[in-house]
Amino acid sequence: MMIRTPRPSFHLPKWLPQRRTWLKAMHWAMVPMLIWFILVTPDDVLPFGPKAFQAHSVLALIFVTLCLLWTADYMRRGLASRPGPKLPPWARRAHQWMHKALIWGLFGVALSGFFLGLTSFTLLKAGGFLPIAPPLGLRRANEIIGQIHIFEFYLLALIAICHAAFHIWRHLRLRDNALRIMAPKRLHRYL
Repeated sequence: MMIRTPRPSFHLPKWLPQRRTWLKAMHWAMVPMLIWFILVTPDDVLPFGPKAFQAHSVLALIFVTLCLLWTADYMRRGLASRPGPKLPPWARRAHQWMHKALIWGLFGVALSGFFLGLTSFTLLKAGGFLPIAPPLGLRRANEIIGQIHIFEFYLLALIAICHAAFHIWRHLRLRDNALRIMAPKRLHRYL
């Protein structure tokens, strides 16, 4: 007979919000930023001047910071969500796959952004003040990584759209309150 020792659990101090609460806040903070970065590229912002580019860069730094925090939380404690009891087996697998793909995709976008800075000819600064990486001046590698970064981001956006459609389907078709789980309480009356 094998005796298992309990895994030590990590508890936040009582004055901090619980894990699901701050994950919900990060989730909803990232949605408008994701939409912004889908619709607005750095080239779109440049004609508006350095302050506009700076604001875009600060927003990107916030987005990447949230990506890294979410990945660190996942690596430490696993997925916060569980598939609902009404989900058929294929949807349970899709639920797990989509959430993991989103988390690792967010990390991948942050990592490829770091490699963009690393292969650049000039020192890139996130938010205009935080050096990304020491520039190595690798032109061809920078071009390839730039294409990967763009492809990866739009693939992540597609997965996010599928993720939203999946949860809307759950909420409407299975009536399992999937949207109420993630929506702020003040919006529950509309769902």
